[in-house]
Amino acid sequence: MSRKAAVIGLTALAPISWGSTYAVTTEFLPPDRPLFTGLMRALPAGLALLALTRTLPHGTWWWRAAVLGALNIGAFFPLLFLAAYRLPGGVAAVVGSAGPLFVVGLAALVLGERPTVRALLAAVAAALGVSLVVLRAGAAFDAVGVAAGLASAASMSAGTVLTKRWGRPRGVGPLAMVGWQLTAGGLLIAPVAFLVEGAPPALDGRGAAGYAYLALANTAVSYWLWLRGIERLPATSVTLLGPLSPITAAVIGWLALGEALGPVQLAGMAIAFGATLAGQWTPRRTFSSAEGNSQEVSMDLTDRALRR
Repeated sequence: MSRKAAVIGLTALAPISWGSTYAVTTEFLPPDRPLFTGLMRALPAGLALLALTRTLPHGTWWWRAAVLGALNIGAFFPLLFLAAYRLPGGVAAVVGSAGPLFVVGLAALVLGERPTVRALLAAVAAALGVSLVVLRAGAAFDAVGVAAGLASAASMSAGTVLTKRWGRPRGVGPLAMVGWQLTAGGLLIAPVAFLVEGAPPALDGRGAAGYAYLALANTAVSYWLWLRGIERLPATSVTLLGPLSPITAAVIGWLALGEALGPVQLAGMAIAFGATLAGQWTPRRTFSSAEGNSQEVSMDLTDRALRR
């Protein structure tokens, strides 16, 4: 296995893990507490990583960490949950699948990654495949829900591109960066959760286990893998791994929850998976583990130049 394939495989574990969120939420967690669930996913994991790494932001990274935390966590979670409440699950997933198209455009503007026909076709095919997997006949569209779904996809896409653009400060590892973002995002969600949903619900052992899984494996580890992938792969390639999340959710629903998978859903899974594979093909480009380090050095030089 090549080094690039290994990085892609590890990064893909993040959206695969996120695909388990629906099953864990419905089977383990208290009902109708989406904001509290978002808070429990972000803040405990962020604080644990801060305690583990013992590294705080410095200089410009205080506001950068706040911006990334707001885009990737603080704004993304509430908008995603609003879309999920206002739309059927399939419609929400289809709206969210616009993320790769946002990233293609933002990467061209911010990173100078020229959009290729292959990348555009892969992004469109991914959205089509996801729609076949999750969309059902007679699904209702709500204007507020659609707007929230598009805004959540745009928020995560902007966070992905800015993470690629800014890199990370010298001497700071990916775990510390994830801790900064999760803590900042969780602190943004906390007041909204308590204002909208009130006091935290009582938890039994099943609920505590569900929240522990979401905070550790589904959030802390997954976001670390996602950030690591953003550093080493083109932004478009990373975001085109996103369709693995609804594919995983559909498979878990079939295996564990007794949900049906017909020929249309299987065809959609094949299309979405094919688009994911096509999005990883980068011609005339060599991959090196030193790529992230060289980008980090170039970002440091840019920052110094801007401060002069």
